[in-house]
Amino acid sequence: MACAHDLRPLDILSEVVPTSGVRSGIRMLQVQGARGFQFSASARHALSFPASQIFLYCDLFPEEFSIIITLRVLSVPPKKNEYIFTVVKEESNTADMKLTLGSRPPCTKNEKAQFWFNASRKGLYLCDGSAWVAMLEVKERLEYVEEYQNLMTNSETMGIEIFVIPKVGFFAATANRYTPPGSAIYKWTDGKFQSYQNIPTYQAQSWCYFTIGKKAFLAVANHREGTSVNLNDGSHVCNGESGTLRSWRRPWEPFHSQGKPLLPRWIPQGDNHNINSVIYRWNPRTGLFEANQTIPTSGAYDWEFFTVGPYSFLVVANTFNGTSTKIDSHIYIWLGGSFQLFQSILTFGAADWEVFRIGDRIFLAVANSHSYDSGTVVPNNYYAINSSIYELNITAQMFVKFQDLLTYSALDWEFFSVGEDYFLVVANSFDGFTFSVNSIIYRWQGYEGFVAVHRLPTFGCRDWEAFHTTAGSYLMYSSAREPLSKVLKLKTV
Repeated sequence: MACAHDLRPLDILSEVVPTSGVRSGIRMLQVQGARGFQFSASARHALSFPASQIFLYCDLFPEEFSIIITLRVLSVPPKKNEYIFTVVKEESNTADMKLTLGSRPPCTKNEKAQFWFNASRKGLYLCDGSAWVAMLEVKERLEYVEEYQNLMTNSETMGIEIFVIPKVGFFAATANRYTPPGSAIYKWTDGKFQSYQNIPTYQAQSWCYFTIGKKAFLAVANHREGTSVNLNDGSHVCNGESGTLRSWRRPWEPFHSQGKPLLPRWIPQGDNHNINSVIYRWNPRTGLFEANQTIPTSGAYDWEFFTVGPYSFLVVANTFNGTSTKIDSHIYIWLGGSFQLFQSILTFGAADWEVFRIGDRIFLAVANSHSYDSGTVVPNNYYAINSSIYELNITAQMFVKFQDLLTYSALDWEFFSVGEDYFLVVANSFDGFTFSVNSIIYRWQGYEGFVAVHRLPTFGCRDWEAFHTTAGSYLMYSSAREPLSKVLKLKTV
């Protein structure tokens, strides 16, 4: 701007209004202690003046400058619940389009160029013929969470999978501890989860929903064969133990003596960890999941499905092979209509894999739960162990370690976002002394990696799931020590 250093803020009215009085067409008013001028519509040029009166020290008129005007509106039209958008395209006629309110409407070719206002998220969206595209959207920030629903399950829930089947509904699959009655699938109905289908499983630990093409699948991680029967005294009879009574424990869970962990109990005969896990396929005709494929696993805890470009991957968290938790977990790639081995990664009682993307970077986080090997020296603490985050190296065509985070018998990772922030929440289940352990939310800090920002009190926390509805965003966690799951609502500002 020419002569920018010679310009200064000026009161235009004080420069142009004569000190002797107000010009014709201008009337001075005072409202609640504030003075101003009221202009007459018939005297539009009453305040015309040479620019030299304003730009006293500059011979050139500036390219741009600002004028601040205060207006008082005497009346406001009554509020109406009518919304009309007029979209004008160059060299075409004008078309009026109504705005849809309420829950998310369908977005197909029939709704193309239609608008939808999401009141809960304060966002305006435009249908492009296949998906709703944000036009205006309020940036959300996490403030706090609140309890929303208590879901009573068949037995202790070891894992939860949230998924949507297009044109069918919103579901949650729970991996329940006991073989009878097995695991359950719930459907979101009338603002809450309700029972939908039961599936026989073998001490199921988790579910993984994924699609390949138009086919929908649900894979269960069967942990081991061997059933348990409830007794009145709270103990259990396990097959292969010749009727010996014991409390149900995973093979590496310690017994305590005066607060100190002892060596893990010997695995009872008949409990086999090297068994098949099952992939179920959704049958749209019956509206049920049906067995489709089996894959050999070793004490499987988790399946995770993801894609990179045109390739589909499935990774399993192998936890225990009968003598050690220090075993390989495997990444499989879909080739020729089946899954084939892609990469093996050494893990320590791997309980969960979580894949997530930040920008164009692809990460894979493993939750290491326990360090035990029958042929090695007993460590000071089985449960305080690093869990690792790996990043895909496209050039090397493999995952390489990115960051280690200290966890306490970690059983799950869940990635989610709030506004423009990215988060990871870990399910810490046991620190060697108590199941009352804080689960931690980490925030992505770029160069620093993930940094702890929130600590949530949990009891034997087994699984976290994040999901969104038209009413807001939620986190749901399950406990492996009590038949109670909790839904927490994410409060934003």
